[in-house]
Amino acid sequence: MEGHLFAGIAVSDFDRAVAWYERLLGTPETFRAHDTEYVWTLAEDRSLYVVRKPGSAGHGLLMVMVDDLDAFLSDAATRGIEPEAVETYEGGVRKAVFRDPDGNEVGFGGLPG
Repeated sequence: MEGHLFAGIAVSDFDRAVAWYERLLGTPETFRAHDTEYVWTLAEDRSLYVVRKPGSAGHGLLMVMVDDLDAFLSDAATRGIEPEAVETYEGGVRKAVFRDPDGNEVGFGGLPG
């Protein structure tokens, strides 16, 4: 199946969340869908959006695989963002778990060497 992945995270305080995601991702939003929905393009045909939806905030789970997890974590740390945990699974796959201000889980993973 081909298509564009457009994954969303519901937040309660939009401005606070946008500031946090800008620090986590290291860039301002790619575009603004409307006043309470901003979109970051992570790679070709892969986007993450944050939307103000207080009733659903805090229940999101998102996982993004990156080419170089160590480089991502180092870059995030320079912006003041640290994971709450880094897990290693059988076979050497790693996952860094971040939580946004609403408690949504945003994971970044990396394959072994």
